[in-house]
Amino acid sequence: MAAAAPASARALVSRSAPPLPRSAPPPPCPRSRAPQTPPRPVPGDSCGRGCGDAKRPRAVVPAPPKKMLGQARFSSPGMAPNTCCCSPAALQRKLPILAWLPNYSLQWLKMDFIAGLSVGLTVIPQALAYAEVAGLPPQYGLYSAFTGCFVYFFLGTSRDVTLGPTAIMSLLVSFYTFHEPAYAVLLAFLSGCIQLVMGVLRLGFLLDFISCPVIKGFTSAATVTIGFGQIKNLLGLQNIPRQFFLQVYHTFLRIEETRVGDAILGLVCMVLLLVLKLMRDHMPPVHPEMPSGVRLSHSLVWAATTARNALVVSFSALVAYSFEVTGYQPFILTGETAEGLPSVWIPPFSMTTANRTISFAEMVQDMGAGLAVVPLMGLLESIAVAKAFASQNNYRIDANQELLAMGLTNVLGSLVSSYPVTGSFGRTAVNAQSGVCTPAGGLVTGVLVLLSLDYLTSLFYYIPKSALAAVIIMAVAPLFDTKIFGTLWRVKRLDLLPLCVTFLLSFWEMQYGILAGALVSLLMLLHSAARPKTKVSEGPVLVLQPASGLHFPAVEALREEILSQALEVSPPRCLVLECTHVCSIDYTVVLGLGELLEDFHKQGVALAFVGLQVPILRVLLSADLKGFQYFSTLEEAEKYLRQEPGTQPYNSREDSAPEHKITLLQA
Repeated sequence: MAAAAPASARALVSRSAPPLPRSAPPPPCPRSRAPQTPPRPVPGDSCGRGCGDAKRPRAVVPAPPKKMLGQARFSSPGMAPNTCCCSPAALQRKLPILAWLPNYSLQWLKMDFIAGLSVGLTVIPQALAYAEVAGLPPQYGLYSAFTGCFVYFFLGTSRDVTLGPTAIMSLLVSFYTFHEPAYAVLLAFLSGCIQLVMGVLRLGFLLDFISCPVIKGFTSAATVTIGFGQIKNLLGLQNIPRQFFLQVYHTFLRIEETRVGDAILGLVCMVLLLVLKLMRDHMPPVHPEMPSGVRLSHSLVWAATTARNALVVSFSALVAYSFEVTGYQPFILTGETAEGLPSVWIPPFSMTTANRTISFAEMVQDMGAGLAVVPLMGLLESIAVAKAFASQNNYRIDANQELLAMGLTNVLGSLVSSYPVTGSFGRTAVNAQSGVCTPAGGLVTGVLVLLSLDYLTSLFYYIPKSALAAVIIMAVAPLFDTKIFGTLWRVKRLDLLPLCVTFLLSFWEMQYGILAGALVSLLMLLHSAARPKTKVSEGPVLVLQPASGLHFPAVEALREEILSQALEVSPPRCLVLECTHVCSIDYTVVLGLGELLEDFHKQGVALAFVGLQVPILRVLLSADLKGFQYFSTLEEAEKYLRQEPGTQPYNSREDSAPEHKITLLQA
């Protein structure tokens, strides 16, 4: 086997790290390191906007920015995540509350209380409305709204995220639980178990195979489905099917049955919500030099616009109660809601109907694909929300820890009759804009939901369904990304294919849309792997450069390209395969390269390799390919290939090849 010059051999060997001497001590365990006490942060320096800005002491040395959540990270090689499972940093990763609780301050408590109160006033009306989307009694929305607040307090890695019922998750629940609370609670338990297993096995990377166009297509289709599904409540129509296409048909067929009272109230609620949202988005910032009266009025307006859902629902309930007193009711009301806190019991593993008892196996079979779609979409939605706000507020999250937090939330939530929950984008935005500092704000939200269950359920009777429909429509409207189509058209038009496939098929069945979109994205990915781009350079010798790694689907395409460029021309030409960008190969590729070397040998020309990384070179040397020649630089390869036939390789010695091969194989 011919070999390259000794200089190239030395260059290749020098790239691999030399072995440590026997006397070198191993890296110290993090447990043995002296604990480093971080400087106590100034309240407000490490939390969100507006957190502790007023009257901040300037003389105190501030803490590192955003050193609160998601910061249980190892910054040095000697503190790798798996070096010592009992180290303080490892405990902080598994129980993130330990990272921020020792530095908790009164200023943080104030901001967390305000944020928790704001989220609580938002989640109560939304939970009632989302239960309607899920096809369940209204109290199940509240049952699903408080468990995540307490679990995330201990296990969450994002200070902004709030777990609870969402529009998309409620829509999925309605598809797979047949409007039966027993199915919904069992689905929460099984989804939580799946999420816990994924978190323990660190399978969060599986979500990376669902591309952004697929997510956008599904979210947009879900927005249209949820929004149009509330038109019947907005107009006061009854007995409308839930299947999307039948729903559209029957809604337009029975549009003449619209109840004037519900339609007017629903439209008024939508206008009020829109005006309050615009006021919230365009509020000027508060400056310390402003008069106290101006700052007080600003705070009142901020509170009103933040709690706009609660205000609008309360207003509509007051209007409905006024009509009830007069003996005339123009609205369809929510009706009776179960009073009191939910009982704690194990999820129903069977269900008794009027005719028979449905076993656990039959319930699982009935839910079918929902056991995969619901946990995966819940994880996807929550982690996408967490990453978005972590990037915006400059901190990091742990995706696998988020899996554990959500899985435990769903498992424990099923004990109190919760249906599956996930991270809410809208309420997380309210949380962040309210200046939340830690997940402790969720405690306030959870307590508020529990108080409403215990004391306010009798008042929910008078909430008109048209008002809840307005809340849902205004909540899901921002989820429809109108710009994504134009963006993909400009950036990469091929990505419109999985987006449109997901969007259109999701109107038929949600799981089919997600599955088809993910399959199209995977086929596009496999096509790029099977047909890698190559760059051909015409010079003193022919140079072909693959643009990415070589794997077995790409062997035939690479072979055809090389044959057409070098061997199927007259006369045949030598070729240099420039492998700088090739970082991995497999056995099928090695066989294909061996066949190419034989073809070149039969034609009396040479095939040389340049820029091989050490792992690739080690694989090819182990295969002992006949006629394999490699060089460290393109100039060396060209200089050798331009020599007359029968001459020795440029500046090479045959006895250096075995020594170099042994060195590489022993590395």
